[in-house]
Amino acid sequence: MLHYAVVFLVIALVAALFGFGGIAAGAVGIAKVLFFVFVIMAVVTFILGLLRRG
Repeated sequence: MLHYAVVFLVIALVAALFGFGGIAAGAVGIAKVLFFVFVIMAVVTFILGLLRRG
C-alpha cells in the first residue's frame, strides 16, 4: 500500500510540473490517504507484535 502512495505522489509531482492543478490535487489527496492508512496499519501491527511477545 505504501507503494501506491508513492506512485500517486509521483503522479502528483509530475502533474504539478506540467501545471495540471486539479489532477495534482487529486493525486496528492489519494497519496495522503494511502500514507495514513499505511501508518495506522503499521502501528497496529507493531502493537500486536509486542502483545504476542508478552
